[in-house]
Amino acid sequence: MSDTLPLTALRAFETAARTGSVRRAAEALHVTPSAVSHQLRALEESLGVALFRRVNRRLILTEAGQVLLPGLTDGFDRLTDALTALSAFQRRGVLTVSMLSTFAVRWFIPRLSRFQKLHTDIEVRVSTTLRTVDFVREGIDAAIRHGHGDWPGLRSDRLIDDDIVPVCAPGLVDGDPPLDTPRDLARHTLLTSDARPDDWEIWLNGIGLGDLRPARRISFDATHFALDAALGGAGVAIAARELVADDLRLGRLITPFAQEHRHTSGYYLVCPTDRADDPTMATLRRWLLDEATRPAS
Repeated sequence: MSDTLPLTALRAFETAARTGSVRRAAEALHVTPSAVSHQLRALEESLGVALFRRVNRRLILTEAGQVLLPGLTDGFDRLTDALTALSAFQRRGVLTVSMLSTFAVRWFIPRLSRFQKLHTDIEVRVSTTLRTVDFVREGIDAAIRHGHGDWPGLRSDRLIDDDIVPVCAPGLVDGDPPLDTPRDLARHTLLTSDARPDDWEIWLNGIGLGDLRPARRISFDATHFALDAALGGAGVAIAARELVADDLRLGRLITPFAQEHRHTSGYYLVCPTDRADDPTMATLRRWLLDEATRPAS
């Protein structure tokens, strides 16, 4: 062997050995199968030993391959850990937090200035998405997720409950058609979101009106757009009470009916367990939990 380690070929070998397939290794490494095959042949030629037997397109490790694999797997794991640690070091004082756009707009961002005044040494970066993020691969430090708090490998702290209520602009109640009882929704527009598509059905079923059909529906890809439409009088939206608390307090939105539905789910701050006690993360957690119990101003 030369003095330079053939890292690309070694990674191709380690991935192919774990997956047992050139095709699956190529998919994992985002290269073509022919590129993986070339790397494997080059490595075997460099080492002067066969590492695989090929049986019906499956890769079977030779004894030499079995000797080589554990050390390589451990080595690549250590490299990943080292790069992750370096990334965390570079991000000291910076926290990237992922969350739904509605939570960001309606709850987190309006409170962010208070955090900045208290902790001038910490920079918060907000990333909004509907999907579940990969903390390590995407450089995300924490996330605020909607669910039941049972995500393996993550510490979860419940922030707010998920009591959903219909809301609308005050003028809608006084207009025509009337909006005096939940059954009057059959003559109104229901505003829904792709992020929470079942909330109306859950609420209607909970009050015994599962068969109600509204005059029309308008759907948005995020709940905060539905709420903006409600503010403009376009129809009746539904949302977690905590996310519309400021609008209700200021009278921009009202709850036309007394009924609400309490989900067992809620909004949680989550982070990888190995970062849960990081001082910067602990600072964010304490502040969020304080904000969650802070009386409305």
